[in-house]
Amino acid sequence: MGGVLDVLRERGFIQQCTDIERLEELLNSESVRFYVGLDPTGPSLHAGHMVPLFAMAHLARAGHRPIALIGSGTARIGDPSGKTEMRKLQSVRQIEENAHRIKKQVEAFLATQNTNALVLDNSQWLAPLNYIEFLRDIGRHFSVNRMLSFETYKMRLETGLSFIEFNYQLLQSYDFLVLNREYECKLQIGGDDQWGNIVAGADLIRRVSSAEAHGLTFPLVTRADGKKMGKTEQGAVFLDAEMFSPYEFFQYWRNVPDQDVRKFLLMYTFLSMDEIDHLTSVRDERINNAKEVLARELTALVHGDKEADRVKEAARAAFQSGGQDVSAIPMVEIPRGELHDGINAVDLFSRTELCASKGDARRLIGQGGARINEKKVESIEVTVDESWLENGQLLLRAGKKRYFRVIPN
Repeated sequence: MGGVLDVLRERGFIQQCTDIERLEELLNSESVRFYVGLDPTGPSLHAGHMVPLFAMAHLARAGHRPIALIGSGTARIGDPSGKTEMRKLQSVRQIEENAHRIKKQVEAFLATQNTNALVLDNSQWLAPLNYIEFLRDIGRHFSVNRMLSFETYKMRLETGLSFIEFNYQLLQSYDFLVLNREYECKLQIGGDDQWGNIVAGADLIRRVSSAEAHGLTFPLVTRADGKKMGKTEQGAVFLDAEMFSPYEFFQYWRNVPDQDVRKFLLMYTFLSMDEIDHLTSVRDERINNAKEVLARELTALVHGDKEADRVKEAARAAFQSGGQDVSAIPMVEIPRGELHDGINAVDLFSRTELCASKGDARRLIGQGGARINEKKVESIEVTVDESWLENGQLLLRAGKKRYFRVIPN
């Protein structure tokens, strides 16, 4: 029977590893403590964060012991990895608020798999550090030449790398050292943009403690249509229902390119290989069933089974007639008096999340992609009034698949 690395390999999680043969031997012989770091640079996790969370769950299912490390300390510095310019520094209070919300999201996700991860915050040991002692004890183990050889720093040197960011790798490496000392953590996992930081941490442990430490990274997930994974016209695909509604979340996964369905089922669900093989053995419009399964599985993991079924029904109802429940579709209320007097179609669409601006609304209408209750909006001069209402609301559509409700009050 194959080990957990075989599972991760089969599902597309493995990109780089410090010593794959030794790590495989270790994981197959004992219960290994491992960690994932999540910096609270925003108030919610997004779709990109889910890859390490799924990998964490797979490892936990195999009997290994996870640590979810919330990086309130490192977030005060800002990770330069994958960034072309310095992150905007946030207040400590804002970072702590973000950390509280993200901790709840991590715990909720792992609870769906009955995975009791140890959730820690690195500000516990980073915030009290004495800088001079830190440089003497930890900084002396780092080679500037080697740090500059990693892609993260090489790329940033072209656009400007601040000294505060240059410290980030030392702090993340110190996290690994602390976890190794205090919790016998032997493995750090993360996205491939973290490779340099992870390698540096494993190397620091060997230098300071002569202990065993490993690193494993996952590929940075991309979409076949060239769009950045987890990005929409309105921004990131957040896990927070207030920032990105469950309906929008469902629709994002329901509408992924055909070529991505198998990859996403492998990485973003816990369905068996046989189930995934069966779902993706078809082509053309028949692949839509697999997309719906992907969307439903992921929405249930993030927002719960009840909400997943509700938004699934709403998504189907939006394409059909007969008064099905569309209450899960995002909505905005407008004063009934405005609709009685008439609202220009450009203004109406720009007041929803379908269009980021009036310019977007004009382009949408001009290209023939705007509909209200399945009636095409013919020009930017169209005025929408109460005569457009159906079932007491306006169901706006942008393109083929994006919906938004407008309800007069």
